[in-house]
Amino acid sequence: MPPSRAAVRRYKPLCREAKCYAAAMAVKPRIAIIGPGRLGSALALELRRAEYRVSAIISGRSVASRRQGQVLARQVHARWTAEGAPFDADLVWFCVPDREIARAARQLADVVEWKGRIALHSSGALASDELRLLRRRGAAVASVHPLMTFVRGAVPSLKGVPFGLEGDPAALRVAHRIVRDLGAEAFSVSKRKKLAYHAWGAFTSPLLIALLVTGEKVARAAGVSSAEARRKMVPILRQTLANYAKLGPAGAFSGPIVRGDAQVVRKHVTELKKIPGAGEVYAALARAALRHLPAGNRKELERLLRK
Repeated sequence: MPPSRAAVRRYKPLCREAKCYAAAMAVKPRIAIIGPGRLGSALALELRRAEYRVSAIISGRSVASRRQGQVLARQVHARWTAEGAPFDADLVWFCVPDREIARAARQLADVVEWKGRIALHSSGALASDELRLLRRRGAAVASVHPLMTFVRGAVPSLKGVPFGLEGDPAALRVAHRIVRDLGAEAFSVSKRKKLAYHAWGAFTSPLLIALLVTGEKVARAAGVSSAEARRKMVPILRQTLANYAKLGPAGAFSGPIVRGDAQVVRKHVTELKKIPGAGEVYAALARAALRHLPAGNRKELERLLRK
């Protein structure tokens, strides 16, 4: 439902331009979540914790999606609605996969009146222009992406999480407030730099997991099972991240490269040839270390890794 008539009358002098969005949302907006998946669920729960009213959970029509949406709606005391049905909200937050954002916007374009509403999506790679159809219908739009990982079986807190924001000024003002109320941190991302921003995020979690699973394969070659390797790696991983946070990359870097021990690196390279894929990962990371981190015996190590 759009802002009340009383609110519109109160802020009428401001409503000639985009300022009307912020004025009409002087109180916390009612929020509809489109997509009750991992991100949508975590976001709805955190919004509820921050005393926002989640008025609607909107899901697809498949049995699994309906069930997921209904469960989440009960958790946050919202109304569950199937995609394409009318709903009441001041702000609509699209939490669907990237490839579904524009389609979902088209699906909902004629369901409600968009003038005066805010529409957000949470893609890290795509700009707010994915919601251009709703912008043309009168909504202020933005992309609001949490730099956090969402996986089945874990619901992370959003306190302290950075959110990359890009979009229309009116939508950004509301988004900044929501992010602040969640206890998170908002920062601006240029539309032209969103792909680099998203790739940065890939290095912080999914590609880190790819590195760790490669480590598990190396552990198996050392006679340690994957499950045991995961358990044994946790203490050094925790300390490495603590060192990185406190001391920065150079201060946290250790091992044969920083010591310039070319003999050990050469033996590593030879041994890892026996493990499919591990040698390539090791060499790529070692070359990155030589480019960006302190290293002894640098020239010899560079020659070794070029081979």
